[in-house]
Amino acid sequence: MNLAPIAAAIAIGLGAIGPGIGIGLLAGKAMEAIGRNPEAAPKIQTAMILAIVFAEAIAIYALVVALIIKFV
Repeated sequence: MNLAPIAAAIAIGLGAIGPGIGIGLLAGKAMEAIGRNPEAAPKIQTAMILAIVFAEAIAIYALVVALIIKFV
């Protein structure tokens, strides 16, 4: 029995949960900060986008691991 598809699904599933939750929390806090101090919106937005990119990179690593498990 080939368990590679199940292992790949678990890898991407668990690897996407953390960044998904992190990005949601990050965006929510950034919106709160912009709501409290609208003049600082450009600085907050830049920092938020940079942090989202780093969090998304973790999900991409999980996708690469899942693809390696599935096809190798």
